[in-house]
Amino acid sequence: MAVATHSRAERSIELFHALSDETRLEIIELLRNGERCVCELTDTLDAAQSRLSFHLRVLKDAGIVRDRKDGRWVHYELDPEAFDEMETLVSAMKPRVLERADQCCA
Repeated sequence: MAVATHSRAERSIELFHALSDETRLEIIELLRNGERCVCELTDTLDAAQSRLSFHLRVLKDAGIVRDRKDGRWVHYELDPEAFDEMETLVSAMKPRVLERADQCCA
């Protein structure tokens, strides 16, 4: 998960960068229904293993996915805590409705 020394802005950049790629969003969509073996992801996305590994590394480094080794295979799943964190970060960005002064400049 996020390192405590990350500022809110730094963590937002890290997470939103990880979400800023179509392939990574496709991976997330595939993992929404549970854990998947890397071989399944490779086949489903019709992606080269090296390309998929790069995208999985970005998602893993951001804490969005986690992996589990099973022999020579690696299985990936989404980390629900990352999505709770993203929801909190986005909520903090929502505009606040403040009462406006009649005049801003006098």
